[in-house]
Amino acid sequence: MPGETMNPASVDRIYDAVRELAASYAIKPDERINEGTLAKSLGASRTPVREALNRLVAEELLVFQPGKGFFCRALDPQQIFNLYELRVILEEAAITLACERASDEDIEALHEDLRTNGQNYEGKSAKELVAYDEHFHETLVGLSGNNELVKRLRNINARIRFVRWFDMEQRISVTRGEHRQLLTRLAARDAEACRRILRGHIEKRLDQIIAYARAGYSALYLPDVQGPLAGSPLAAGTEG
Repeated sequence: MPGETMNPASVDRIYDAVRELAASYAIKPDERINEGTLAKSLGASRTPVREALNRLVAEELLVFQPGKGFFCRALDPQQIFNLYELRVILEEAAITLACERASDEDIEALHEDLRTNGQNYEGKSAKELVAYDEHFHETLVGLSGNNELVKRLRNINARIRFVRWFDMEQRISVTRGEHRQLLTRLAARDAEACRRILRGHIEKRLDQIIAYARAGYSALYLPDVQGPLAGSPLAAGTEG
């Protein structure tokens, strides 16, 4: 497409689209990406698509193999477990800083957002609940005043999002209460309690991650599977 490579907004649009395909495993685990087919599906030239793919390799959502091309990352339970551990460490550090730095007004603003947007879970899909949970935690980490922590958390969230859709199905009933407790202790500047709540809220065992990954594989490869992907293009095995 003429002018595509010179238009930063267009490049970002393509990047966002491919990032979503990779994060959701619409491109299957370990699947080789056909750049020409992908460019055609996005209505783009191959140059901005290649730029997007390279950015996603740097973010570890994709893998590049010299002489072979670009591939979606594996659905690796150990790596996902490691990312959950990293998320715990990152958010504990961020909440400690937030207890020192966040204004009362900013804490109340997040509390109001939770009351308005994060309490009514009825009828919402696991995907929608995870999307709000990501927003809540990224905003919470932002109260640390350290944008590098926010950027790192966003990367972690993208890389574990697929598994979290299955995790969230088991946690819908408790997530709301944990968010409220967390903000109450943050307002009290109780860093130790905040860290304890966060760890219980996020931490997972490896056997749990393996179970979620197995459920994910079933959703990707078995068309009749029920779960977070039911009724979506992914449930029918749509290729990226």
